[in-house]
Amino acid sequence: MAALVRNFGTCASKQSNLRFTINLGHIPTHLINGRCKSGIGTSKSFRNFALQTLCEGKNTTPVQCRLHHVLRRNICRSTVSQNYRNLVSSYRSSVFPSSIIRHGRRTSCFQQRHFCSSTDPEAEEKEQEDEPLATKPPLRALAPIVIPDTYPKVPVIAVGRQPVFPRFMKMIDIKDKELKQIIRRKLRLNQPYAGVFLKKDDSNEDDVVTNLDEIYEMGSFVQITSVQEFEGKLRLMLLAHRRIKITSLASDNIEEDTKDTTDLEVVTKNKGNGNRRKERRRRKKNAKTEEITAALDTEIIDNDEVEGPDDDSPLSEDVIVTEDTPISDETSPPTTVTPNEHSEMKEEDVKVVGSEPSKRVMFVEVENIQHEPFTRNDEVKAVTSEIVKTIQDVISMNPVYREALAQLLQSDTRFIDNPVYLSDLGCAMTGADSADLQTVMEETNLLKRLHLTLALLKRELQRIKLQKSIREQVEEKVRKQHTEFMLREQLKHIKKTLGMEKDDKDTIEEKFRERMKDLVIPEHVKTLIDEEMAKFSFLDYHSAEFNVTRNYLDWLTSLPWGKYTEENLDLTRAKTILEEDHYGMEDVKNRILEFIAVSQLKGGTQGKILCFHGPPGVGKTSIAKSIARALNREYFRFSVGGMTDVAEIKGHRRTYVGAMPGKMIQCLKTTKTENPLVLIDEVDKLGRSWQGDPSSALLELLDPEQNANFLDHYLDVTVDMSKVLFICTGNVTDTIPEPLKDRMEMIDVSGYVAEEKLAIAQKYLVPQTQKQTGVTKEKVNITDDAMTTLIKSYCRESGVRNLQKQIEKIYRKAALKIITESTEHLEVDTDSLKDYAGKPLFTSDRMYEFNPPGVVTGLAWTAMGGSTLFIETVLKRPLDSPISGDKPEVGSIEVTGNLGKVMKESIQLAYTFAKAFMVSELSGNDFLQKGLVHLHLPEGAVPKDGPSAGCTIVTALLSLAQGKPVRHNLAMTGEISLTGKVLPVGGIKEKTIAAKRSGVTCIILPAENKRDFTDLPDFITKDLEVHYASEYKDVYDIAFGKQETENVETGN
Repeated sequence: MAALVRNFGTCASKQSNLRFTINLGHIPTHLINGRCKSGIGTSKSFRNFALQTLCEGKNTTPVQCRLHHVLRRNICRSTVSQNYRNLVSSYRSSVFPSSIIRHGRRTSCFQQRHFCSSTDPEAEEKEQEDEPLATKPPLRALAPIVIPDTYPKVPVIAVGRQPVFPRFMKMIDIKDKELKQIIRRKLRLNQPYAGVFLKKDDSNEDDVVTNLDEIYEMGSFVQITSVQEFEGKLRLMLLAHRRIKITSLASDNIEEDTKDTTDLEVVTKNKGNGNRRKERRRRKKNAKTEEITAALDTEIIDNDEVEGPDDDSPLSEDVIVTEDTPISDETSPPTTVTPNEHSEMKEEDVKVVGSEPSKRVMFVEVENIQHEPFTRNDEVKAVTSEIVKTIQDVISMNPVYREALAQLLQSDTRFIDNPVYLSDLGCAMTGADSADLQTVMEETNLLKRLHLTLALLKRELQRIKLQKSIREQVEEKVRKQHTEFMLREQLKHIKKTLGMEKDDKDTIEEKFRERMKDLVIPEHVKTLIDEEMAKFSFLDYHSAEFNVTRNYLDWLTSLPWGKYTEENLDLTRAKTILEEDHYGMEDVKNRILEFIAVSQLKGGTQGKILCFHGPPGVGKTSIAKSIARALNREYFRFSVGGMTDVAEIKGHRRTYVGAMPGKMIQCLKTTKTENPLVLIDEVDKLGRSWQGDPSSALLELLDPEQNANFLDHYLDVTVDMSKVLFICTGNVTDTIPEPLKDRMEMIDVSGYVAEEKLAIAQKYLVPQTQKQTGVTKEKVNITDDAMTTLIKSYCRESGVRNLQKQIEKIYRKAALKIITESTEHLEVDTDSLKDYAGKPLFTSDRMYEFNPPGVVTGLAWTAMGGSTLFIETVLKRPLDSPISGDKPEVGSIEVTGNLGKVMKESIQLAYTFAKAFMVSELSGNDFLQKGLVHLHLPEGAVPKDGPSAGCTIVTALLSLAQGKPVRHNLAMTGEISLTGKVLPVGGIKEKTIAAKRSGVTCIILPAENKRDFTDLPDFITKDLEVHYASEYKDVYDIAFGKQETENVETGN
């Protein structure tokens, strides 16, 4: 065991105080024999008690002792002071060689003491009496510090995961500031003791606890052997001595601790001669002696400060801590301090340096825990042997434990013969849970403790075996993969050497050239590919340019240069395919047949740009796929709805990481042809952001004069897009930029009427739903009346998407009913339709069966198709009511109904014209001149805009002014000018369908829209009375009963 040699200094003058740490095993023989040579030629010797302590090694704890020597009487203090450095270096070099010195301390002055090598008390007393009093400082014998058997009050240090077992050391870090202050005070008072207790909650990382319920009541009494402070933490090395148990909570008053621990001062072993010499020295003391001694102390200290070692001395590199210097603060560099270095400090010094007692760190009253008496019977020996065997197995399988137990195995201590220590050792080696370790800690019966330790060791052994098995499996897998990799690399090298296999780079180049064999590559593209191939052959695998060039060549050689799909120019076959997939849509079908006819006459095809616009669900997207099948072209679709990045169309620059071509280049690579049909969906919903305007990028792509040389940013070569048939779709045309709209051929795909929906449902939707649900026509049948009711009461929108959902809903419920009720056939008629589709969503589009005065039915167009629009007007204030100052001006109008700017202007214009019309045609009626009119358009949550309701608003105002309703079942549309001209509007088909759906039998249209109405199918215009008006006077005559027959048409 190591012994700490403290306070090594000169005897005569005490000019130096050296501290060394040595190992007994390294002490030279001449030191043990007690004689050596010094630097000044004087014989030196150890005192007997120091020699006995150092040589026999009885103490296992740090030992404090002094080495003494005798100087000749004729050497004065000044000589010693001058030879200070020689004396220090002499002792360090001759007495303690560098091989046994572990740590040096800076020299410092202590109280003057004089020691003699002689052991004769009478001779020493005589010598002291002859010497002057000024040279006889008081003598105090020093002896090893021993650990107290009882220490009733200790501060609580809470640790986690693993308790500290007796005779074991543990290093912990303290972060709590108050606990650090407590430890510093304990060290200054030479009381480096504390109680370490295990926390019940492993997740709690605090150093202190606020309640005793948070820790176990049994812990360890520890001694703080060393302290090191760095990074705001106090690192303690703890040595546990015995088990203790908390009895109660105690006060943390440091003064009381110092009074209770007076017996912990240095204990002298030499009781006889030492006490007699001490009594004699006390009797000889007087006031004069004290004054002389104080004067000499001051003189010696001043000399030491002047003539002490300089900064170049090796000893000055170490750090010394005295009572005037705190151990460390949080900003100081790491400093290691041993507690016993402060043994000379007094209690009053600590009171000045220390702080107030902590109110947060708990002090507890403890009692020692003794083991139950035991005998080393056969069972104890058997369990002990099994524990030793298990420890050996654990050490053999885990090198970590082998290194940890190396020092214990090298020492002479036979822990096998100590069952108490063996149980703690085995428990400390395991990684068991804290609760299991605490159980071993609290067990006082040795046999039970040995059994608990053995169980934990067995469990640890099983865990180590499992860990070893997993490690071996992983190592075997890694070794196998490594072997396979090495063999494959060797095989590849052999094949390459024999010419059986080419290099990866050569293989890639050969693949690129193989692709180019069947392609008709333009000359400028072929030149670029050859240049890139030449550059690629010189690039290294690990070069960043390697993958960029490889991807670029891959795209260039993957495009279908010169490849075209053979088109179908058979009109009959194309017409048959179009009729099979879609009902109606004659405009679209005729345009495609015209395209085929032109290509047949020309002997070749050319790309076109078409745009289908109409309400949702009318088949714009699906008709594009049918056109591709009819023309025998490859089909590719991408949506530009919400697109804000131009790079999605024209690609990214190759300089960017992850760059790739645009959608059109991807289209050519996917379809493997240069004449596909490309559907650009939702073209009316293009976005715009700081990344660019995609609609502007489409200008080049959709321009027949430019797309023959379309330039993609990634490829950076021109690509011919003139053979591509582009079809764009959208709901409205207002949001499509005019330059883009100018490049496309606009084809209106209007909504369906009830008759068309019925035919589509019977011919397309019902068979498709039967196929998807597995319900055949024999099991479920929907009658025509039920289908008509479903269309009119549930699905009034222009498209058929909602109708398809309702039909699927009916067939799903019918399938469930067939399975649960074992029904073979179900008939869905008008009466049973509610059981499958629910209650009708629509009853009638008309708000009034007969319109009252001031209410007129108008016709509107929306993105969902046509609808009816009711204009309501009322008189807000009686004409004969007095006018107050806060009332609006006479003859004003108030408008509500979520209206747009254009419609508000149209209302104001119609109001002005109505006033003028009443002056010219209805003289004497000043209703609009005096009345406060309120005009409202119902369904306020629906935005409304547009000028097409001008005629309807004028008619509603005139109806209110005359108090006369308009003609029954009348609806109208048309923009009004300030002079009464009826201007043309759009959406005639949708508005006509909406009028017929609402039960209107008479409609008024602008005269210039007559051409639009005559193009409508007969089933739409059937049973409709249509009037055409060029002036509002025509509208007024029709609405209020003065009809002119020359502008009347009646549908067949």
